[in-house]
Amino acid sequence: MKEVLVTGGAGFIGSCLTNYLIEKLNYKVVVIDDLSGGFIENVNDNAKFYQVSINEVDKIDGIFKNHNFEYVYHLAAYAAEGLSHFVRHFNYQNNLIGSINLINASIKYKVSSFIFTSSIAVYGGLQSPMVETKAPLPEDPYGIAKLAVERDLFTAHEMFGLNYTIFRPHNVYGIPQNIGDKYRNVIGIFMNNIMKGESLNIFGDGTQRRAFTYVEDIIPAMAKAPEITAAQNEIFNVGNDEHYSLNNLSEIVKNAMSSDAQVRQVESRNEVKVAYCSHEKFKEVFGNSSETKLEDGIAIMAKWVQSRGPMQSSSFSNIEIEDKLPSLWLEK
Repeated sequence: MKEVLVTGGAGFIGSCLTNYLIEKLNYKVVVIDDLSGGFIENVNDNAKFYQVSINEVDKIDGIFKNHNFEYVYHLAAYAAEGLSHFVRHFNYQNNLIGSINLINASIKYKVSSFIFTSSIAVYGGLQSPMVETKAPLPEDPYGIAKLAVERDLFTAHEMFGLNYTIFRPHNVYGIPQNIGDKYRNVIGIFMNNIMKGESLNIFGDGTQRRAFTYVEDIIPAMAKAPEITAAQNEIFNVGNDEHYSLNNLSEIVKNAMSSDAQVRQVESRNEVKVAYCSHEKFKEVFGNSSETKLEDGIAIMAKWVQSRGPMQSSSFSNIEIEDKLPSLWLEK
């Protein structure tokens, strides 16, 4: 039985991946998560769990030493692109340096393959559809950190033979996403606001376009990547092909929640206007994966969030730069 590590396994995508690795592939899974954004109840009962930060180098080394990891699936990150401008040190410490700690340990303890969840944030404002052959031009510290890890994996492979697969997912939603984080995950934010009787706030005019991806559509490929020769040492966009404006999205969420909530346009922020990807390379290697229609995926998620009720949205406790911070994020 293969033993593998999942970082961020108490979080959204990480917990879904852990479930698949255990239930579908029969892997022995170790999860590490500091519970800063995830929840202990998300961790599969059959996984070995360590509440550890990826920045605790000695503890990470000890975990690698005490286990024999064949693969490492690295998903731990704080994925708030917009907020990353204002928490630059936090962003690089967690999303870059923490990742390097894991790469070092993977080299040291002879891990066979390192699966990294990057982001289409590495592309920045490049013309859509974004393709893997385009030179990345990230426009926010989050994308910069993700790109730096990608480049480090390339050099780690060249120098030490550490195999890797990099996935660049985009706007992933579903169960059990944290709907209480007001800085990221627009679908969850919309649903939470509806249940709290609040407006749906959109930065700018709402014509920004994104392709939203139901989480279960991307998990099988991520899980199986280390076993697919053509996926080794490659980068793949992964997600849904269809793209929508945020205005369209707000109406779909309102319909799923049977809500007549007001949509409120607030001051625009510094963000990419149009961002969606080509997935041709992914399909060539992994085949045509299922693509859940946005209306269907949101209906599934809406039923789940309504059964649980709203979550309290807390403010980030350590904003490093307040200049130009959107006023919406200053609201309690």
